[in-house]
Amino acid sequence: MKISYYCQHVLGIGHLHRSLEICRAIAKEHQVVLILGGPDARITFSSINIFHLPGLKMDREFQSLIPCTPGSSLEDVRRKRKNLLISHFRDYQPEVFITELYPFGRKAFKFELDPVLSGIRDGSLPPCKCYCSVRDILVEKQQDREIFEQRVVQTLNDFFSGVLIHSDPAVITLDRTFSRMADISIPVSYTGFVSKPPAPRLGERIRERLEISADTRLIVASIGGGNVGGEMLHAIVNACRKLEGDLHYHLQLFCGPYCPSTLYKKLKEHESNTVSVNIFADNFLQWLMEADLSISMGGYNTCMDLLRAEIPALIYPFRQNREQQMRGLALKKKSAVQLLAEAELSPDILSEKIKMALDAPRTAVKVNLDGARRAVQQINLWQKD
Repeated sequence: MKISYYCQHVLGIGHLHRSLEICRAIAKEHQVVLILGGPDARITFSSINIFHLPGLKMDREFQSLIPCTPGSSLEDVRRKRKNLLISHFRDYQPEVFITELYPFGRKAFKFELDPVLSGIRDGSLPPCKCYCSVRDILVEKQQDREIFEQRVVQTLNDFFSGVLIHSDPAVITLDRTFSRMADISIPVSYTGFVSKPPAPRLGERIRERLEISADTRLIVASIGGGNVGGEMLHAIVNACRKLEGDLHYHLQLFCGPYCPSTLYKKLKEHESNTVSVNIFADNFLQWLMEADLSISMGGYNTCMDLLRAEIPALIYPFRQNREQQMRGLALKKKSAVQLLAEAELSPDILSEKIKMALDAPRTAVKVNLDGARRAVQQINLWQKD
């Protein structure tokens, strides 16, 4: 079966990484093309074919789209993307089309998605079943929520054949942030959370690279894609300094591929025999499995890695919306996750929080983390109907 999977990341890398895990699971059984059109990202899965659209991303104020290529016209990029996407469907002729988040989000990309969906429905494009892939929590609309939810319901019922929700309903359900679930007339399936498969333990290799002993407490701090959260990393460095003499530790900072160069350079100034700074790690889950404590933002993929690694964790939720706060509170009931408030980033308070978290045991969680494989199973079932 030929499947096209559309993912548009505009700020961080969470949507992309979740989509990659789903596409990797699809590729074990079917032929899959991942359609991307965001900022450049490192992709290493050779089993997935990539169809690149001219890049678009959010501006610095997170208010509007801008081309990833400087000097390009937004209107020209939009026109090229729309034509390329339509051509892909005429040439590749997938039997399944999956949109990541849309229509629950990515309204700014309806200029290219609605013509494809309409073309599939009216027969001007080859026949294809359309499914929506959506995470556990939506970024809630502050204005015109009723209009937004009506548009989502109408679009789903008119163009789609099913919705895949990548959450464990025992932890959190989509109706927490979308009130019109009962009005969706197409099938809806909870797949469980999408997470990377368990990683082999590489503790000796990681510690050898860091030149630290087996009894050194390894603390991993990260901010996902790196667009936000720099203040947390600075706070962690300052808090750990207060622990010197009381704690034999090594602090590993991951700034994220999209972190500002000024942030990276500033953090590099703190490097020492107890502090290391890197942009990212391809084997981030392996780092967590060997670490004694994680301190991070509360994005979807990071949280799933924390659950998979069963590691004590402090989460500093993104403050611009409620998504990460809601997820953190839900996971706190199921795991060794604790939340950090902005006021707790002071060196005195944070250092104490770190000491207490380091004393917490690793905790196995009873949460469904098999969402990628189960999503493929559900698609297979729907395609047979």
